[in-house]
Amino acid sequence: MDGVRLLTDPVLRDRVGHIRRQSSTVDPSWSHELDAVLISHAHLDHLDLPSLRRLGRDVRLIAPEGSGDLLARDGFRRVEEVKPGGWTRVGSVDIEATLATHDGTRFPFGPEAETVGFIVHGDRAVYFAGDTDIFPEMDGIHDALDVALLPVWGWGPTLGDGHMNPRRAAESLTMLRPHTAIPIHWGTFAPLGMGWLRPRFLIDPPYDFVEHANDLAPNVDVHVVHPGNRFRFVN
Repeated sequence: MDGVRLLTDPVLRDRVGHIRRQSSTVDPSWSHELDAVLISHAHLDHLDLPSLRRLGRDVRLIAPEGSGDLLARDGFRRVEEVKPGGWTRVGSVDIEATLATHDGTRFPFGPEAETVGFIVHGDRAVYFAGDTDIFPEMDGIHDALDVALLPVWGWGPTLGDGHMNPRRAAESLTMLRPHTAIPIHWGTFAPLGMGWLRPRFLIDPPYDFVEHANDLAPNVDVHVVHPGNRFRFVN
């Protein structure tokens, strides 16, 4: 975006604990020459240390307040902590940390860190929600969002607190009012065997989101981008 290359919450491995990648293996070629990595919270499936090591310990990490010591202890040399309402700059774009409603504690041994989303401000405005449920401040978070990247599920057949299901994500569109929405956080990882036993939760959430979005926010242009595919935003 505007000549700046950003990566969000990278999990580049095929397995994290008991969850396994269900989509194709990550192509490492796109991960070169990154300008920064945006980390929304410290959960193991969003702040994955082995994945970050693949990017090199000199990669710039913009992470929520409270997670910096964890990253520094692992040898990362360019860590910047942010909290909701904070700003920083990467090249030609401004990065704004936003609120998120999600428990950011890293189990089993901590730390207790903030949970954030990010808005990337440049020629366009892109909102990456991270993990969150709806919160009142979504209404007015930006007056002209071009793209909203919204989580619509998770890695299991059920969701806990602090997540949006397809209906809740569609409801958030009435508050965010983006030009374009892309459902994320679905179909990539699942517990061992769950992809065969209950495959629908890996497939249905983005299309359920499309249906709800058509009802609740018909003016928003929704695109389903399958894991491994690309979307180029054009006004």
